[in-house]
Amino acid sequence: MLVTFKSAASADVIMFGAVARTLIDILGKTASGDSGIVTVPQLPEAITRLRAAIDEDRARQAERPHDPDAEAQAREAGRSGMAAPVSLAQRAWPLLDMLEASLRENVPVVWGT
Repeated sequence: MLVTFKSAASADVIMFGAVARTLIDILGKTASGDSGIVTVPQLPEAITRLRAAIDEDRARQAERPHDPDAEAQAREAGRSGMAAPVSLAQRAWPLLDMLEASLRENVPVVWGT
C-alpha cells in the first residue's frame, strides 16, 4: 500500500505504507486510519518531533563502529550503492521539507492511501 502526503506548499510525497505509518506515529498522529491531517497549528510540534527522530537516527548510525570487513561483505552480497538499506533519516527528509514549506505558507499537510 502507498500513502501520499499532500500540501499546497510542495509536491506530493509518496511512501510505502509501513514507512509512512512509522513517520505518522513520529508526528504524533494516529496511523490507524486511511487518511489524516497535520493542521497549521500542529505543524511546529510535528516538525520538532520529526527533526528529533532524524537526529536520533543519525546519532545511532554514527555510533556504529566502522567495520571494513562488513562493508566488503555487504558489497559482495549486493547490499551497497542503490541496494543499500535506507535509513529513517533519509526516508523522513522529504516529509520534513514538506512540513517546513507548509508552515511557511500556512497550509496543512494531509495524507491518504
